[in-house]
Amino acid sequence: MDYSAIGRKIKELRKTIGITQGELAKGICTQALISRIEKGDIYPSATVLYEISQRLGVDVNYFFEIGLTPRLDYIKEVEHQLRVLRRAFRYEEMMEMVRVEEQNPLFTNNEKNLQLLYWHKGIYLFEAKQEREAALQILQQALELTNTLKKAWTEREMEILLSTGAVYFKENFLEKALEIYNDLRSHLKSYKRLQDITIKTRLLYNLSRVYTRLGEYKKSIHLTNEGIQWCKESEHIFMVGQFYYNLGYNNELLHNYDKAIPHYEKAQLIFHLQNDYKYDQYIEGRLAKLKKLEK
Repeated sequence: MDYSAIGRKIKELRKTIGITQGELAKGICTQALISRIEKGDIYPSATVLYEISQRLGVDVNYFFEIGLTPRLDYIKEVEHQLRVLRRAFRYEEMMEMVRVEEQNPLFTNNEKNLQLLYWHKGIYLFEAKQEREAALQILQQALELTNTLKKAWTEREMEILLSTGAVYFKENFLEKALEIYNDLRSHLKSYKRLQDITIKTRLLYNLSRVYTRLGEYKKSIHLTNEGIQWCKESEHIFMVGQFYYNLGYNNELLHNYDKAIPHYEKAQLIFHLQNDYKYDQYIEGRLAKLKKLEK
């Protein structure tokens, strides 16, 4: 909360109605305390703030709104920018933003906000620096900032677990990745509503990839089909192309070329609709290979 903003507004309202600090403080607290509140040195208790609001003729929620909104908007904007940079794989720019905000009391003095920085630092350490152990350590620290065994996971904590699982997957610790993803999947079954529906999308995709790597292609296909159905039910196409590619790849590994080809073609079509052409050459190569094998 922006306590200095609250103090400034109390001072402004006090002067508007023409009373001194002593008159505002009478029967509520000391004049010295009002002075410190107005300077932003300290914040009033809920009781004191309520009595001040009554004397100044405003609703107490007025102070909470002016104290919270500017900072909340700033934090949300930082979170949005980090997400944009993360999904674009612009890790150096992402880390530069983290470094800047590590000097900001809004983040260092709030565990939830600090968690956001730790999470992205962990991603950077692994993706940009290939420092697996350091990445896993800070991702665990991020999780421990808010997570306890006594409460359900937040969506942020789920995101951190997805990132942790991705580290283990890319380093080929498949059983550990599988453990994390299956725990997360079990947890999601009791979750009534996700604000970010792509958490489940990414989980199903990541889990299917682990099973592919383990050679359990039919399990991977089952999860991939579940992912496609989830996308249809929740009316979004995020990662649908990747799901169809995964269907093609698993069927290719099972030598079901007649099934693999249309899945690859559908994946390519979806990528084109999204103006995403980075997989074109690779998919074209696989299609050419499979069409030769079909003959």
